[in-house]
Amino acid sequence: MTIYLDNANTTKPDPRVIKAMMEYFEEKYGTPGGEFGHLFDEDAREAIEITRERIAREINASPEEIIFVSDEIEADNMAIKGVAWAGGKGKVLTSRIERKAILKTVERLREWGFETHEVGVDREGFIDLAELEENLGGAILFATHLGNFEIGTIQDVRAISEMVHDKGALLYVDANHAFGKVKIDVKRLGVDLMSITSHLIHGPKGIAALYIRKGVKIKPLLDGDLRERGLRPGMINVPAIVGFGKAVELIDYEDSKRMAGLRDELINMLLTIPDTKLNGPTGDRRLPNNVNVSFSYVEGESILLHCDMRGLVFSTGSACYSQDLLPSHVIRGIGGSFEDAHGSVRLGLSKWTTEEEITQAYEILKDVVIKLREISIYGGKK
Repeated sequence: MTIYLDNANTTKPDPRVIKAMMEYFEEKYGTPGGEFGHLFDEDAREAIEITRERIAREINASPEEIIFVSDEIEADNMAIKGVAWAGGKGKVLTSRIERKAILKTVERLREWGFETHEVGVDREGFIDLAELEENLGGAILFATHLGNFEIGTIQDVRAISEMVHDKGALLYVDANHAFGKVKIDVKRLGVDLMSITSHLIHGPKGIAALYIRKGVKIKPLLDGDLRERGLRPGMINVPAIVGFGKAVELIDYEDSKRMAGLRDELINMLLTIPDTKLNGPTGDRRLPNNVNVSFSYVEGESILLHCDMRGLVFSTGSACYSQDLLPSHVIRGIGGSFEDAHGSVRLGLSKWTTEEEITQAYEILKDVVIKLREISIYGGKK
């Protein structure tokens, strides 16, 4: 039996999602183009608008504030570059522990002449609000997250929003890992732009959405037709949008409560293994499906490979597992050592994760860590 605990990377599509999509592959395979179209195109248009309305209701937005894009990386680029281009020269801020797509997008703006700054965080991954306020002078945008993709930290977005707006800047929030797990109200949070994705809530891959508050000025990345308010021209992935809509319909926050209980149970078990530390906060300040710990005296990649052979799947912050051969910038960003980063593992639960799987995951990890330490250069640390 395989125990899949890499749900912070992607989730298995719900069978009901796949069923909903099939009709738009096999029968209703039109695509909306101009203002009017034939029956096939109108069927597709109606399906898209149903999903747009469903997403808008879920986050307390208006349907016209929702733009469909291919994934969260495109959303990052559209939001950050689009606002920067519309706002002219100015300072763009982010934090040290964002997803690489946000960090690299801000880095690209720096190459184009924008002033940029990465705000620090504390040991649990919470943004340093004093440093943020200190650097907001002349800023046009702060790009950050609601729930951290690696260590699960849930930011106080409302407090951040008030500070950012007080200085006349806009706020873009990556809510991809929080969406469907914590309730989101864009008006209460005070965000100007926000991204959410399908594949982390048991929907299809290759489709995401960008919320753009009415009145926010933004330039498109691409030029072409007038689809998606002229901000995202090109072919629309109708089946994926339908699947996204179905996945949103199936969101149940009781699943989040159950995941949070299993999360805490797994964390408590893992911390009984000597020389193990939790990365990120505890309780309600952490995403309900996120577990991230560092094991001393052993490499995360070695743990991953041995666990994978035993049917346990997750991810690691080890440098060897990274395409750029650098250890987790998030663990380093919260003050963790290189050893902490190299020995870190992230386990992501889903609505289908069982207590039996949690117990087996702990037993496999404990056995693997102990055996790897016995043959490590650290003298048989257990």
